[in-house]
Amino acid sequence: MTTPTAPLILFDDDHYMYVFEDQASAEAGWEMPDEFTVGFDAPARPLSMTGEPLDVRLALAGEVPEEAELRRLVADHCRGHLRGQVPPQATALADFVAALPREGR
Repeated sequence: MTTPTAPLILFDDDHYMYVFEDQASAEAGWEMPDEFTVGFDAPARPLSMTGEPLDVRLALAGEVPEEAELRRLVADHCRGHLRGQVPPQATALADFVAALPREGR
């Protein structure tokens, strides 16, 4: 499999979204692998996480993009955690992903 394409969009067990600039920062910034529920790379391909606490690894779990699922989870995140804020309205996936807030910004 190929390397995930940045940015990486990860969701925890509370359905909170985190967007990391690259794979290294995502792996360094994620502490507990059991808190990961789902993730995607920029083309909306699914990610898997393995490892131990404070030492996680991300990899592509498949090559088929799951754009509709990514958009649904982002909308759920906005409704549940960012009340009053709407997800990006871009129709093109690249523009949608580019508009997501990044960790550390």
